[in-house]
Amino acid sequence: MSKFPAQSPRGFWYRFIAGILRPLLLAATARDWRGGHYLRIDGGIVVAMNHLSWYDPLVAAHFVNDNGRPVRFLAKVEIFKIPVLGAILKSAGQIPVQRGNSDAAAGSLRAAFAAIEDNQCVVIYPEGTLTRDPQLWPMTAKTGAARIALMTGAPVIPAAQWGPQEVLAPYSKRPKFFPRKTMHVWAGPEVDLDDLRALPVSAATLREATERIMRDITKILATQRDEVAPAVPLDRRTALPKKADS
Repeated sequence: MSKFPAQSPRGFWYRFIAGILRPLLLAATARDWRGGHYLRIDGGIVVAMNHLSWYDPLVAAHFVNDNGRPVRFLAKVEIFKIPVLGAILKSAGQIPVQRGNSDAAAGSLRAAFAAIEDNQCVVIYPEGTLTRDPQLWPMTAKTGAARIALMTGAPVIPAAQWGPQEVLAPYSKRPKFFPRKTMHVWAGPEVDLDDLRALPVSAATLREATERIMRDITKILATQRDEVAPAVPLDRRTALPKKADS
């Protein structure tokens, strides 16, 4: 019998994917990892990140895995429909998210709750899609990360990444590995949600928690970029086509 449950990200397929991808990523890009010690705590955690490029899930997984936390992503269900790849990802413990379907979305949340209870690390892009901000700053976000954190008591570790967009520009399908790029991923201290955890999980509480999560991510990103972030983030509800925001 396997030492780990079938849906654990530490099983055969997870190790197989990591064993193939990590050497390739090490060869293709340089790394600027900071704040990894914030992930190395006992118990389940949520890592909330900004989303710049279709390449950055590989970078995010590399950072999290390098800091001792096998990673479970909440990823859109369309990826799991790709032949072979979808089956491998599901077997590796990744969690499909069905957009626009409340029953399926609830199932995804239950899977995330179970992962947290199993002391795992769940990585979430709170924006739910690539940022539409012209300067690639984070937009406003959905409340999934906040809901998981408030309903499970798990800490939320904010992290920002910068550099993946130089390998693969937003919505591009043509990677550019040369000249060699540096992937910057920095994590920060746990988002302060203590006062909200004692309150009912209402729409207002979820909005406030989500805003705090995104503020912390944006603050880290502004330091990475040595730039000033917009005072008001782009509103994802008006920035996204209706179908993409469903």
